[in-house]
Amino acid sequence: MQNIRTHWLAWLVLATATAQGAALDEDFLAAREAYEASNAARLETHASRLQGHLLEPYVAYWRLSLRLEEASSEEVRGFLSANRDGPLAERLRGEWLKSLAERGEWSLFNAELPLLASRDLEVTCYALQYRMQAKPEEALPEARSLWFVTRDLPDACTPLLNALVAAGLISGDDLWTRIRVALEAGRVSRARWIAEWLPAGEAPAPQSLERAASNPAGFLERRSHDLKTRAGRETVMFAVHRLARVSPPQAASHWTRLEERFSREDRAYVWGMIGYLGAMRHDRDALTWYARAGDLSDLQLAWKVRAALRVGSWRDVLAAVDAMSDRERSISAWRYWKARALKATGREDEATELLVPLASEFGFYGQLALEELGGRIAAPFAAYKPGAKEVQAMGQRAGLQRALELYRLGLRAEANGEWLWGIRGFDDRKLLAAAEVARRYEVYDRAINTAERTVGLHDFALRYPAPYRDVLKAHTAQLALDEAWVYGLIRQESRFVPDAQSVAGASGLMQIMPATASWVAKRIGLKNWRWSQVTEVDTNVGLGTYYLRHMLDALDGQPVLASAA
Repeated sequence: MQNIRTHWLAWLVLATATAQGAALDEDFLAAREAYEASNAARLETHASRLQGHLLEPYVAYWRLSLRLEEASSEEVRGFLSANRDGPLAERLRGEWLKSLAERGEWSLFNAELPLLASRDLEVTCYALQYRMQAKPEEALPEARSLWFVTRDLPDACTPLLNALVAAGLISGDDLWTRIRVALEAGRVSRARWIAEWLPAGEAPAPQSLERAASNPAGFLERRSHDLKTRAGRETVMFAVHRLARVSPPQAASHWTRLEERFSREDRAYVWGMIGYLGAMRHDRDALTWYARAGDLSDLQLAWKVRAALRVGSWRDVLAAVDAMSDRERSISAWRYWKARALKATGREDEATELLVPLASEFGFYGQLALEELGGRIAAPFAAYKPGAKEVQAMGQRAGLQRALELYRLGLRAEANGEWLWGIRGFDDRKLLAAAEVARRYEVYDRAINTAERTVGLHDFALRYPAPYRDVLKAHTAQLALDEAWVYGLIRQESRFVPDAQSVAGASGLMQIMPATASWVAKRIGLKNWRWSQVTEVDTNVGLGTYYLRHMLDALDGQPVLASAA
């Protein structure tokens, strides 16, 4: 009888704790929803029940963030001090600095600015605004670099841009460079906004830009282009670029007819764009177009290498890699292909000089380099495993605990922020201990990401985990698929996140598109199929492996083609 009573009490305690935990989860998620809706009253209702909660710092941040403009500096600094061990302090300090700048409280802004670990463009522009008041001769030349930032600038940067133009620090060529960058990205409205700084009568006609964007082929077929003005020439070049995105040969044909009326620099610029877009579409003439181009960006050069590899032009591979920036040229892929190009052109010793250090690196191209040198690829020896005490101590770190709780609640963006903040400055031993914590909590993407950061000590079981083994084994055996191949695809596609979602609409471990899922579900006779099932591990792997088998059979058993398909 005593045993029955004890078991009943234990069950009651567990059930009560579970119910309380679920209620707190609901309160936390509701508080977050209230914050995102800027509903301070509803936020307070839920916040009162979350005192002492592991994620209480988030609640405190939400409450303070909603009334930041009226909060005292002492209150804000109190929060920053209490939460300096996590990303929330950095986030709030950034928001506070922007609020202070908007209110013109420059003295306090200047005092807090050095404490911000990383500045975004908005804070940078406010800081330059502050400096411009005292020493414009120093601030404005520094602000000039903002003009060439390719993405849209926040409103805080507009006064600086106006001041740069007024001071004559932005030339007409600078204006056109930024217009061209906007048009390359298809941002016609942005280009028109930038063109407002041009002298009167020099801006491109809005209707011409719109026609070039919506029907570039039709625009170029007209024979009445005004090529005497820069606005007219830039609009035609934009139309050629726009057309090259869908038909590089057609764009090349139009440009061949028009180019003699343009400067040598303009001709080279447009051929570079046609070559790049042609290479992306695997066009056989891409290298011919590239040969007529001028200076190329790293992105354009990378695609020139691919185009050259496709037709076996090793000299073009070598020339393209050598033209890259030092940073781009140091990437393992380009070091490997340069070595192959050197070897193919009879420069064996130079090739070996590149391959030997590359072969010692753990990665795809390191393995290819090892093979090229005659070595044998084998699973690397695990040099280090964190001990139980190290893993336990790592799991007790407040930042990682908060991250794991956020992962449990499905708040991956906040969780990733906490995790990355928590592992800053870790050495290899701590990184592997943190990766092991993530693995034990089944946050496999963080285990992989963290383990991959090590430099001298490595644990490849953490870099390449094999979860859901029973599920994969059953499906791969039934369909005669290589289990390691399927694991590799899942690792690349979703990092083993069961509810992973792509911007294109693919879902689950094997990143299946809705139409594919429906097609496979019918083929295998999956009854009562619903799209919501796609994130279930067994269902997703079943659909994905069937489709993979189908593609492998359709492509003559070629795993490389099936992987891409």
